Amino acid sequence: MSVLERLRAELGELVDTSPASLELARADKSGHRASAPPLAVVHAETVEHVQATMRIASATGTPVVTRGAGTGLAGAANAGGGEIALSVRRMTRILEVSPDDLLAVVEPGILNADLNAQLASHGLWWAPDPASRAISTVGGNIATGAGGLLCAKYGVVRDAVLGVDVVLADGRLIRMGHRSVKGVTGLDLTSLMIGSEGTLGVIVGAALKLRRLVPGEVCTVAATFPTVRDAASGSSAVTAAGIQPAIMELMDATSLAAAHALLGLPAPTPGASQLTIQTDGPASRTEADAIAEVLRRVGGTVTITYDREEGERLLAIRRAMHPAMETLGTALIEDVSVPRSQMTAMFDEIARVEREHGVEIPTVAHAGDGNLHPNFIFQGDEVPQQIWDAADDLFRSAIRLGGTLTGEHGIGVLKRRWLADELGPDQWQLQRDIARVFDPQGILNPGKVFDA
Repeated sequence: MSVLERLRAELGELVDTSPASLELARADKSGHRASAPPLAVVHAETVEHVQATMRIASATGTPVVTRGAGTGLAGAANAGGGEIALSVRRMTRILEVSPDDLLAVVEPGILNADLNAQLASHGLWWAPDPASRAISTVGGNIATGAGGLLCAKYGVVRDAVLGVDVVLADGRLIRMGHRSVKGVTGLDLTSLMIGSEGTLGVIVGAALKLRRLVPGEVCTVAATFPTVRDAASGSSAVTAAGIQPAIMELMDATSLAAAHALLGLPAPTPGASQLTIQTDGPASRTEADAIAEVLRRVGGTVTITYDREEGERLLAIRRAMHPAMETLGTALIEDVSVPRSQMTAMFDEIARVEREHGVEIPTVAHAGDGNLHPNFIFQGDEVPQQIWDAADDLFRSAIRLGGTLTGEHGIGVLKRRWLADELGPDQWQLQRDIARVFDPQGILNPGKVFDA
């Protein structure tokens, strides 16, 4: 029997070979597309379906690419020729919520925003807050090590996962981690799975660390500055003042103008960049007033609101970044992170790369933690060599400044060529060897993260 015949015999109608589904599985939101469609899409609905798929894949040596909602930005979930696209998007159950333990046990296919909508009735929430929260899955958030707008104050996915259930390449089910707040028994395999991008196993469940909903007001400060350097300096001034906002987002002039145009808002002052900052909790009003004063002192034109809904309207400008970039052309959406003290220097490097390579790079940043998202704009479907050359220059600049290739999007396909440059040859080889312990045949997401 062929691989496809074995899948159909075991899983029946869960095996999808329709042209539309195969085409969809080739791509994510990165703009990258696999060179050919996969063999089939398996729509797993239970852990047993995942195990059956992996047993067949292991027995036949067939590569498997795990997919959630396909919203990734590094090409990690793109399935190509001869591969099985294993979708866990239908696995959406919340298996347990424990308010006393601040814990939820969920399946990987539930959307981030849907999870929090259901947790709200318990007075709880899961803190990771990627810009894609309405369309990205919890399993995908874990597999990429996602961050988001709130991470400077409330942490990233790595801070909010207690344990994971993982189906290994040969179909065995392993439960990693613990339900307790503390736990140091053995090696921390849960942390190893977070950000592993489908190369070590298939995440089929997660025990999540929750928080109680934050009481008090949510206040929002929006401050415009003449240049992006000034805005970056403004964010540094807030950090230096010892104030910890929940959100501190920076938009450069090009991204700000594009978002205003998309939302039908009046055009901002030409060349102006903007910081949008939110505070929460019992001291939110005091903190917002203090931040506004700091930003005025460093030259910002400040607007402040204590109304939650008005604040969300201001923040909607930042959340419109990705669709706004699509109005400018095709965007290669990148993700570097530098120490917060190097934010201004990194924006200087982006400006230099734009000049020297003749490209346009609208950039937004999670200014509270030094994570920048440069968007390389071009026309057409294929990334031109000029863009890759500019990206190479920018990535190396981030590493020189003490930063990293990726703060939250992952390596996937798009950044694998630079991975050894950041890790060094010894660590690169060690990580590859670890992956082979989990996946001796090399069937889990081959060609992703590490070179093929």
